[in-house]
Amino acid sequence: MSRNASERGQLDLFHALPGEFAARDAQDLMSYPFFSLSKSHRTRPIEFAVGGVEIRVEAVADHGMATIWDADILIWVASQIVEARDSGLRTSRLMAATPYQILTFIGRGTSARDYHRLKAALDRLQSTTVCTSIRQLAEGRRHRFSWINEWTERTDATGRPDGIELIVPDWFYRAVLDDALILTIDRAYFDLTGGLDRWLYRLVRKHGGRQKAGWRFEFRHLHVKSGSLSPYKRFAFELRDIIRRQPLPGYRLALEIEARGRRLLAFEPCGQAVDGLVPSGTSGIVPSGTGPSCYQEPGLVPSISKDDRIRGRNLNSNSESNSCCGTPTGDRPEIGRALSLETHLRNNKPERPLGTSRRATT
Repeated sequence: MSRNASERGQLDLFHALPGEFAARDAQDLMSYPFFSLSKSHRTRPIEFAVGGVEIRVEAVADHGMATIWDADILIWVASQIVEARDSGLRTSRLMAATPYQILTFIGRGTSARDYHRLKAALDRLQSTTVCTSIRQLAEGRRHRFSWINEWTERTDATGRPDGIELIVPDWFYRAVLDDALILTIDRAYFDLTGGLDRWLYRLVRKHGGRQKAGWRFEFRHLHVKSGSLSPYKRFAFELRDIIRRQPLPGYRLALEIEARGRRLLAFEPCGQAVDGLVPSGTSGIVPSGTGPSCYQEPGLVPSISKDDRIRGRNLNSNSESNSCCGTPTGDRPEIGRALSLETHLRNNKPERPLGTSRRATT
């Protein structure tokens, strides 16, 4: 279980804080495909390369790849570190906690079965390896790490279980200490049961923030960005089902269809949104989607579109395109009008733009 025992002796031990506090997540983990979206045993690597970002996630056959549910432990770690730092306490990559502290924070049960599942999640996080170019200043440089360098069960003087110790990698630890790379997330996130629901919330939270104008991503780009093993048609079906259910806390989703048939997921904040960036001193087995045999079209879906203008790509404050295709210089909004899925289903007509096409204004 211990991969590098000497590392433990070189780090100060940080004891987990008691009590309830804000949940924080690292933006890098929210933006890219680092985790399996299914609870099924996955050993096929995730390979992602867009622009200057390259990611390869590998798993071992014994444990399988770390899942997006296992990532809840990393959210707990990030929340602990930020809370301790903002309270003036000394933090460390070496942390000590009880399983009860972790499980209650991430909304899990505390039965013996839950404790065994926690240990299995720690094993997957420790055995999953990541190689990435993210935050590597030198061109061609890569950083390779596991989500947990090592973990061990603690015992008291009598030999009885007394919690666990774990060491997180430096790549993750440095991201958590950087205010610009940390976002608060709604604690209702832990109630999301679908892997795709969870992944989409983190992506929407990272890219959408509090922008009143909303945000859009092309379906095919989302498929690539998710690292999902599902074929595109199944993935698109599950996205439409999420739009129908509206499960993401703080955000409203809609389907937009351009004149040439390109499908986009649009979203904007609604209700009580969580805080944005977190500066110092801030207070305060379910497969994703529907069953494989259920391919019935979803019901009515509301559209967030306030008008019939097709907006341009997300280039105003996001260097990453919302399209799987390259973005030409001087990109302009598409010609045509968005088709609300609600209108489409009500009229029961083939998917096509409504009304007379006109050029969108910039």
